[in-house]
Amino acid sequence: MHTQLDTLVTALYVEVDDHLIELGVRQGPGRPPRLSDSELVCLAVAQVLLGCNSERRWLRFASGRLGHLFPYLPQPSAYNKRLRAAARLLAHAIRHLAGLTPSWWDRLRLLDSTPVPCGTSRETVKRSELAGWAKYGYCPAHSRWFWGLRLHLLTTPDGAVVAWALADPKLGDREVAQAILENSPPRPGLLIVADKGYAGREFEDFVRELAAVLVRPDRRDERRHYGKLAWIRQRIESINDTLKGQLGLEEHGGRTHLGVFVRVAQRLLALTAAVWHNWLIGAQDKRSLVAYDH
Repeated sequence: MHTQLDTLVTALYVEVDDHLIELGVRQGPGRPPRLSDSELVCLAVAQVLLGCNSERRWLRFASGRLGHLFPYLPQPSAYNKRLRAAARLLAHAIRHLAGLTPSWWDRLRLLDSTPVPCGTSRETVKRSELAGWAKYGYCPAHSRWFWGLRLHLLTTPDGAVVAWALADPKLGDREVAQAILENSPPRPGLLIVADKGYAGREFEDFVRELAAVLVRPDRRDERRHYGKLAWIRQRIESINDTLKGQLGLEEHGGRTHLGVFVRVAQRLLALTAAVWHNWLIGAQDKRSLVAYDH
C-alpha cells in the first residue's frame, strides 16, 4: 500500500482554496498570515489522519513529515488559536466536500448518535468549563455511563458527513435529529435509516412532511415492517468505529466549548476528506484510511 497522504493534502488544498474564493472567506485588511486558511485546513486534516492528538507533538512531527508541503509551521499556541478561529471554515469544508462525493446523490442517509466523553474524573466534572453543556449520559450500545456530549450524525452510506450536531446527552435523539433536519432539510425522496431510539409517531410524521421516509428496526411490541436491518446497522456502527478507533474521537482533548467543537469538526472533516479523495482515486473501500495514516 503506497501512501496517498501527500496527494490528498494537495488535492484538498486546491479544492478548499477555490471554495474560499467562492465564499469570499478571506482575512481582513493587513498582512496575510504566513499560514493561509487553506493550509490550516489541510494541516488540521493531516494531524487527525496521522493520529497526533497533541498539537505540540504534531507540529514537531509535521516539520519532518510534511515540511515539503508547508514551508511555514506556526508555534503550538498560534496553531491552536488559528484552529479555534477556523471553526466556521471547518464546518463549511465538511459540507462542501460531502456535496462533491457521488454518494451525496444516493437515496440513502444514515442517522445515529454516539457518545463524546469530555472527562473521566469527578474533579474534571466539577472544574471543567464544559459544565452545564456536557452532562452525564448513558450509552446502551456499550452499557456504560459517560460525562460529555453526544455527537449526532447524518451521513451518506460511505460515511461522508452531511449534517452533525453536538448536544447535551440528556436530550432525546429524536429532538436533536428534528433540529438537524430542520436546519438541513433532506432532499425529497430520501430514505433515512436510524435505530430504534428514533421510534415515535411525531418524529416519523415530521420526516414524512419533509417528503422523506424514516426506516428503522422494528420494536418487539409492533408488527413486522422493516425487520431488524442488521446489515445497515452494521454500516452505521462501522462509521462510528472509524471515528473512534482510527480518528481518535474520544481522545479529542477539548477543554472549552469552542475547543471541543473544533476538535470534533477536525475528525469529521478528515473522514469526509478521505471519502471524497477515495472517490477521486477510485479506491475500492471509500472509507478506508490505510493510505493516509503513515
